[in-house]
Amino acid sequence: MRTIRLTLEYDGTNFSGWQIQKAGRTVQGELERVLSGMLKHPIRVVGAGRTDAGVHALGQVAHFRTEHPIPVEGLQRGLNALLPDDVIVREAKEAAFDFHARFSAKRRSYRYVITRRRRAIGRQYAYFWEDPLDLEAMRDAAARVLGEHDFRAFCHAGAEVNHHRCEVSRAVWLEEGEELRFEITANRFLHNMVRILVGTMLDIGRGKSGPEWMDALLRSGDRTRAGWTVPPHGLFLVGVEY
Repeated sequence: MRTIRLTLEYDGTNFSGWQIQKAGRTVQGELERVLSGMLKHPIRVVGAGRTDAGVHALGQVAHFRTEHPIPVEGLQRGLNALLPDDVIVREAKEAAFDFHARFSAKRRSYRYVITRRRRAIGRQYAYFWEDPLDLEAMRDAAARVLGEHDFRAFCHAGAEVNHHRCEVSRAVWLEEGEELRFEITANRFLHNMVRILVGTMLDIGRGKSGPEWMDALLRSGDRTRAGWTVPPHGLFLVGVEY
């Protein structure tokens, strides 16, 4: 039995997310459909992160197991020929048998993109925000999430998880031309965590609260006190480290 590791890029605009659902087009569903046809047996693909509807990926990692002897180079070519245009396999390679895309991951990195100019082209890849923002206050707030904290206040209220503790090793706001980018790396992420963090920091940036609000929210664990959940189309899964 072989374990094959895939690195994927996809445009989440027309997907109902990563994970297979009873209804709706999903990235996992497309991969399993094409792989099962290529390899002539049912394939189950496991991803490093379950991106939501509308969320994009530059470096999603997934794995599957097969006894088929197809070379990984041929597998990658075949997948890219048969998959729809909004999913590509950037890399396919052999992995250790016990490699697990989700549980072997050490860190994941996300990026949220905000544009200060209304766009017609590329509007599905950045969230438009026109109000003035105090970027230094937002950077101060971002620095306060570094380290290990309970992120219950920044998690979708209905999420079922064993615990809410995450260790954040990087959280920065970058400015480039008309774009603002929030980049964050952590050992794990909760459902909607990045989008709620960004919504909270936008509230701080527009003066609704000061950066110290972030400390109070981390202590409170109260989702109802934190900021709003920004739309998914500005969010990218950038990469996964093992």
